[in-house]
Amino acid sequence: MTSLGAVFLPQLPPERLREVALAADASGLDELWLWEDCFFEGGVSTAAAALAWTERVRVGVGLLPVPLRNAALAAMEAAVLHRTFPGRAELVLGHGVQSWMAQVGARVASPLTLLEEHLRAQRRLLAGEEVTTSGRYVSLEGVRLDWPPTGPVRVLTGAEGPKTLELAGRAADGTVLVAGTTPDRLREARSRIDVGRAAAGRTDDHRVVVYLLAATGPDAAERMARSRASWSLPDERGVCVAGTAEEVAGAVRALADAGADVVVLQPTADDPDPAAFAAFAGEQVRPLLA
Repeated sequence: MTSLGAVFLPQLPPERLREVALAADASGLDELWLWEDCFFEGGVSTAAAALAWTERVRVGVGLLPVPLRNAALAAMEAAVLHRTFPGRAELVLGHGVQSWMAQVGARVASPLTLLEEHLRAQRRLLAGEEVTTSGRYVSLEGVRLDWPPTGPVRVLTGAEGPKTLELAGRAADGTVLVAGTTPDRLREARSRIDVGRAAAGRTDDHRVVVYLLAATGPDAAERMARSRASWSLPDERGVCVAGTAEEVAGAVRALADAGADVVVLQPTADDPDPAAFAAFAGEQVRPLLA
């Protein structure tokens, strides 16, 4: 069965994370996802808090912008989460929004090169290897984690364009796709990922996570119209869903049929009760996917 998650939007103050995390954990929801959007909340600190407050729900961070992080430090942070909460952490690396990267003085000339170098170093470090590499952006000399994860872990990336999707297939263990990805666009994305996987000779599993903008409740249609406009999403079938648990589950199934391993419901920014949205996803939508 395709896993189901929900997003805690960073536009909410961090003190509200606990109630949403607990609601997700209690509802039977598979995953809770966090964002590291500038300049709201740090992804690693919020993930650690959510994991500590909960017992079973997986917590993903999608995504950590690599221009903001040294590869060795990122691996250290990831390893601590994986060792402290085995099997429950999922970290995603990505380009970041380029205007934000420029704003903090971290924008690079070739984001694609940086991401590939970072992904390759990250996968080796988290596998417990000693890494020496001298790339355009990532340079490590004899670096080995003293406390690597105790077993294999995935390193995912976020991707939109064809070049980054192919890179995801070559150098990552999974890909996160943004809200607004229709089933047809998901199939196209998977085909680009597969091109990269074939070029690298990879035959292992590749986890695809897709955000789905969703709303429920009496004013769901109105909130969704505002949210779709704010995200500049076209008014077409499969871009988002507003309605009952059955309608939301139908949209999730369409993405699952197109190749999604995980569908993460993204509430509207003006959702009146984010904890109730997480509970709705786990208690009402998830059972319909079995």
